[in-house]
Amino acid sequence: MRALTTIPLTPNTLEVRDVPEPVASSTDLLVAGIAVGVCGTDKEIAAGDYGWAPPGQERLVLGHESLGRVRAAPEGSAFREGDLVVGVVRRPDPVPCGACAHGEFDMCRNGRYTERGIKQIHGYCSEQWSVEQDYAVGLDPRLEHVGMLLEPTTVVAKAWEQVERIGARAWFEPRTVLVTGAGPIGLLAALLGTQRGLDVHVLDVVTDGPKPGLVTDLGASYHHDPVDAVAKRVHPDVVIEATGVSQLVLAAMAETASYGISCLTGVSSGGRSLDVDLGQVNRDLVLENDVVLGSVNANLRHYQQGADALAKADLGWLDRLVTRRVPLERFREAFTPQAGDVKVVIEL
Repeated sequence: MRALTTIPLTPNTLEVRDVPEPVASSTDLLVAGIAVGVCGTDKEIAAGDYGWAPPGQERLVLGHESLGRVRAAPEGSAFREGDLVVGVVRRPDPVPCGACAHGEFDMCRNGRYTERGIKQIHGYCSEQWSVEQDYAVGLDPRLEHVGMLLEPTTVVAKAWEQVERIGARAWFEPRTVLVTGAGPIGLLAALLGTQRGLDVHVLDVVTDGPKPGLVTDLGASYHHDPVDAVAKRVHPDVVIEATGVSQLVLAAMAETASYGISCLTGVSSGGRSLDVDLGQVNRDLVLENDVVLGSVNANLRHYQQGADALAKADLGWLDRLVTRRVPLERFREAFTPQAGDVKVVIEL
C-alpha cells in the first residue's frame, strides 16, 4: 500500500512509498484511510526541523490529523465495519509519569510519550492503518467529509476546558473572547466560543479570502486592525492566542478584563528579540489576578469533546474550512501554500 513518508531531520525526503500493509492485532481496528489534514507540524517535519522515526527504522509515515473507516473490528468491539473513526495522536509514556498514569498523557511530565506521525510511531497518511480500540474515536457519520478536523478541534477543546477550570477559581461568567489568528485553530476556537454563547471576536491580518466570511457566518466579529486597538475596544474576558506571533501574544494579554485568562496555543519561533516591560507585565498579572497558560495536544476526553462540537456544528461551515483537497500522489501541493488556504487535506 502507499503512504507518505519522510526521513526525520533530513529535508527534501518527503515521498510516497510502498509500505507493508498493517497487521492488526486481535484487539486493534483495521481502518481504510480516507484523508489526513496537513498542518504546520507536518511542514516542519518535512522541512527536517524535527521528528522521530520508529526505533530501528529510517522513515516515518506522516499524518496525525486522521480520518478513516473501519474495515475490521474485533468481536465484541464497540466499533463495527463502516464506522467513521479518528486515531488519537499521543500515547502515554511507558514508565509512566503520574499524569500519564491518570490518563492525562497530554500533560506528560517526563517527555517519554510517543505520537503517531510525529514521534516514534508511524502516522495515518497511508491507504490503511491500524489503531488500538482505546485510541480510536468514533464520529457522527455525517462528518465523513470533514472528520479530519477533529484533531485540531481537540486542541481548542482542551484550551477551552483549561480556561474554564481556571475561571472556576472564582465567580466566572465570561462574555467576550478575543481569538488571535484565523487559521484552522483560531477558527475552531471561535466555533467553540460561539457554541458557548460568547461574544466572539477574531483578529487576523487578511482582509479578503474565506476567513472574514467564515468568522461572520459563525455570528462572530472579524477584525484586522492592530491588536492593541482591537483588544482595548473588546476588553476580552478570555484570549485564545493561535498565531505564536510574539507581539500579538503580549498585546492581547495586556488588555484583558480583570482576572482575564489568556490561553496560548500558537508556538512562537525563536531568534526574535522584543523590548518588553516585564515590570508592567508583572504588575498587571498580579494586581488583576490575570492568568496566562500554555496548552498543547489533547487526551481522550478532549477528543470526545471535539467530536461532540463538530457534530453540533454547521456541516456547510466545516466544509468551507477545508479549502483544498489533493490526492496522495500530488502531496507536494499540500505542502505548498496558496492564497486563501485555511485547511489543506490529502485524500487517501
